[in-house]
This record gives sequence, C-alpha cells and structure tokens, in this order.
Amino acid sequence: SIDKQISFMIGIQEALGLDIFVHGEPERTDMVEFFAQQMDGMLFSQNGWVQSFGSRCVRPPIFWNDISRPAAMTTREFEVAQKQTKKPVKGMLTGPVTILNWSFPRVDISRREQAMQIGLAIRKEIADLEKSGCMVIQVDEPALREAMPLRNSQKEEYLKWTVDSFRLATAGAKSETQIHTHMCYCEFADCMEAIDRMDTDVNSIENARSDDATLRAFRDIGYGKGLGPGTYDIHSPVVPPVDFIEKKLISFLECVEVENL
Repeated sequence: SIDKQISFMIGIQEALGLDIFVHGEPERTDMVEFFAQQMDGMLFSQNGWVQSFGSRCVRPPIFWNDISRPAAMTTREFEVAQKQTKKPVKGMLTGPVTILNWSFPRVDISRREQAMQIGLAIRKEIADLEKSGCMVIQVDEPALREAMPLRNSQKEEYLKWTVDSFRLATAGAKSETQIHTHMCYCEFADCMEAIDRMDTDVNSIENARSDDATLRAFRDIGYGKGLGPGTYDIHSPVVPPVDFIEKKLISFLECVEVENL
C-alpha cells in the first residue's frame, strides 16, 4: 500500500541520518498530472501521451475552465510520513508555471491569468500543509524558463508574471515556514535576476550536467540564499563512485559559501 511505501522511505532516511525528509511520493503518477487531476477546470485524455525525455511520457492536462482546488491534495500523505519521524518532512508541490507550461492551456484567456489561478490553488495547499504541521514546503518550478519568448522585448514581461504567480502561491506562508524550490532542464543564465526575485529560502538546482555553470551564474549575481546543487544526473543509469561525489562537493565551495550549501 501507499502507506507502507511511505514508511519504507522514512526508514531509509532515518538510517541515512538526513536532516529533512520527504515522503517519497509513491502515490503520484507525474508531478503535473497528480495535481491537475485534483483541480477543477482541467481534463485528461486516456491515451494522449507526450514524450518528456528518453522513454518517459506524460499526459498533459487540458484546461477547459477556471482552475481551482476543491480540497487538500497532499496533506494526508504528509501526515502519514510526519507521524513516523521527529525530523521535519518536506511538503512537495508543483508550481503554477510548471503546471501551465506542461499543459494545454486555454486560448480565450491569457496564460498569465491561468498561472495566477493555479497560484491561488497552490497557495491554499500551502496553508493546509502548514495547518497539518509542515514547516518545510518545496514548490518545484523546473519549467520556469521553458516558455520564455525568444524576443528580448517580451522576455521581461514573461518573467514578471511567472515570478508573480510563484510569489502569489508562496508569499502567504508563515515567516517560520521554509520555502524551497527545485529547478532543472534549462539553462538559467539569462534569467537569474528573476530566479532571485522568487525569494525562496532554498533552491535545489540541477547542476550535474552543466559542469557547475549554473552555480557560477548564481555566484555572479551575488545570490545569498540557500542552494542545493545536484551532484550527479539522476536520469542516468550510471551511479558515480564515492570519490566523484567528494570531488563534486568540494567544487561547490569555489562558487558558494559553505553556510549557503
């Protein structure tokens, strides 16, 4: 059952001695589909699979009406996990921009308006997680840059409303709640200021395939918040040896102050 899988994941993290746990997400099919299926205003095909990467395929939501969240989406699994450990368990959500960019949106209203509707839904989910005792909440935005216009004259407008929708989702959190995000798949060097404006406490970034280029971009803008750079490509079947991980960790210190890692 799902609860047994959550217990197994918590046990592994206890044995590893981690500081912040996750519940493992065994109940989720896809980081967009899982949330979209629980929101009003979205439909799904049965066989409309779209290739994501490699052999992995997803079924993008189809927006047909105004989007809202009728009930809590993640609190039950969070509570199951949190009852099994004294360590904080992280609430795991997908951000409004990623849900929008990995879906088939409406054409009768703007993408900005649809992102704001999703942002309000995620904002309510964050409030419910906090009521359940969650103190660390991650709102993933791997697709923040994905639909950014090619014309420079249009980029700033896009980055403004995408960051605004993320802030709409997260800015209502309590001051003692840590807000994390995760970003990957893209080269972010040309939108670093927008990422800084997201105002998260911690940003967990894909870094393994960029040879620390992403870390250097954060360093160059004087990014002073927490960073969690990746050490190896999780999509690869190759598991690197321990000495590779050690060298990678040491290389991070050339770009980021140790207290921010």
